[in-house]
Amino acid sequence: MHAHLVFVTKFRHKVFGDRHLSRMEQIMRDVCADFEAELVEFNGENNHVHLLVNYPPKVAVARLVNSLKGVSSRRLRQEFPDLVRHYYRANKLWSGSYFAGSVGGAPLSVVKQYIKQQNRPV
Repeated sequence: MHAHLVFVTKFRHKVFGDRHLSRMEQIMRDVCADFEAELVEFNGENNHVHLLVNYPPKVAVARLVNSLKGVSSRRLRQEFPDLVRHYYRANKLWSGSYFAGSVGGAPLSVVKQYIKQQNRPV
């Protein structure tokens, strides 16, 4: 099963640079592997990220999302102390909501291309 996931930063703050997104991609790949899932595509902008995830039917999307957001938030805040200025009020990196769309109607190549076309910061 494939899902297109989008996570937005708390208060839509412009938080991420390329170095943050590069590290986040690796963190999220590791989390997906723990769930026997595959991160097929990843990209983002300074205030949100897009993921295309292939996951087994036994995995609840909500559990996967909770782990992806929780682990990435914790590790990024540990590894990049400069991010503290963006989440000092709420002590959270991510907004509480997320977008999850099942991918089946559109060819995967279309979704992958959409994710690749995000305006990644330098």
